[in-house]
Amino acid sequence: MKRLILLLMTSLLLAVAGPAQSKTKPVTRTQMLVTTDWLAKNLNNPNVIVIQVGREQKDYVAGHLPNARFLPLNALVITRNKNANELPPVDKLKTLFANLGINNDSRVVLYGDNYNLLAARAYYTLDYLGFGDKAALLDGGLDKWKAEKRQLSTEIFEVKPGNFTPRVNPNVIAVRDVVRDVSWVTANLDAPNYALIDARPNDEYTGAKADASLAKLGHIPGAVSIFWMDKNLVSKENPVLKTPQELRQIYEAAGATQGKKVVSYCRTGVQASHTYFVAKYLGYEVAMYDGSFSEWVTLEGAPVITGDKVK
Repeated sequence: MKRLILLLMTSLLLAVAGPAQSKTKPVTRTQMLVTTDWLAKNLNNPNVIVIQVGREQKDYVAGHLPNARFLPLNALVITRNKNANELPPVDKLKTLFANLGINNDSRVVLYGDNYNLLAARAYYTLDYLGFGDKAALLDGGLDKWKAEKRQLSTEIFEVKPGNFTPRVNPNVIAVRDVVRDVSWVTANLDAPNYALIDARPNDEYTGAKADASLAKLGHIPGAVSIFWMDKNLVSKENPVLKTPQELRQIYEAAGATQGKKVVSYCRTGVQASHTYFVAKYLGYEVAMYDGSFSEWVTLEGAPVITGDKVK
């Protein structure tokens, strides 16, 4: 009996610890980020689809990049089982992106509100639909475009529906049971094959900030804090991504060393999408916990840690 229990425990550890760590250093996926110079030269390319992601269409109407289409955040997410910002059904997403004029051979460039945070959520959705290798963020977004005094438009772009065809990639989603295992591994093993990253502000990670909508405050055991805005961007005034070298140093310091799979989460799955984007950009294998902390604290027996301690 003892031998059987030992074998079962060993099998469990192998299952949740993840695949063997690769000796190959992650390679930056440079195609995931385009510059304002590149986009200015390609605005009239019919194969390049530019999309502004935002909360309010009035901001788009006030001035957007020429030929850009508008994608409202509320079309990208739904509330499911009281969890906000969940992925909608695939058929609805297929219609949504096809109606934006995306074809299967299109090159999609995203920018949006809140220093490209909402654009990152759109990227995550496209990656879930198997289109991530044909999508990119505009580095610096609308802020950088305006700062460079580039052309803006107030015209509503007429769109002909495209033939967008989803090829769903479920591996980008970390469901709650998987996150339970990842949490246990990162909190208890000396050399886990995962890095669990909390993308929220530090006062939410530590539990110092009050939030009456949450049953508990703090973070998931094993998670390390990388607040997306402070750590991923140069500054609010210059919201481009830091260099790959700077970003890699930050993520490695948080435990995302060579060969590890990154799992990101936040409060409801929006801030974590920026961390998801950056981790993938850096070459990591990555998934996002879409239910995030708001779901975690509703799970029976799910542990929570307060303060800066990881374990």
